Amino acid sequence: MGSDSEGEKSVQREKERKKILALAPIAKPLAGKKLSKRTLKLVKKAAEHKCIKRGVKEVVKSIRRGQKGVCVIAGNISPIDVITHVPILCEEAEIPYVYVPSKEDLATAGATKRPTCCVLVMTKPSKGELAQEVQEKLKSEFDQVASDITELTTSLF
Repeated sequence: MGSDSEGEKSVQREKERKKILALAPIAKPLAGKKLSKRTLKLVKKAAEHKCIKRGVKEVVKSIRRGQKGVCVIAGNISPIDVITHVPILCEEAEIPYVYVPSKEDLATAGATKRPTCCVLVMTKPSKGELAQEVQEKLKSEFDQVASDITELTTSLF
């Protein structure tokens, strides 16, 4: 039985290695394991409350319209040209952005079946209002992730 779990571990390690190899060279700042987990959790919660924009088109449109949030971009997009303009838009609009290793994980968290290039997590839903306590919980998680991303970005440059 011991060898079985060893085999599973090596399969898991191999998957992680493949994810890293598939990463685009521009995927910086890349979230570490802990931040990735927390970011995807935030995306999942935001998706439940409809505080999310999925896909390059929607995200770009929202940023141009002046909506604020945290932009989460998948690092394994190919061809990379699809998303190269998104970080620049984010920087101009002063929106914190971070790369997560996998578009599949991002889609799972964002409650879609299709792999997703990027999502914009907002603190308020585009339509309607949230209950006060839900809003506050989402906001506190959002602020935590945003500050972690800002820290990561400042350590890079």
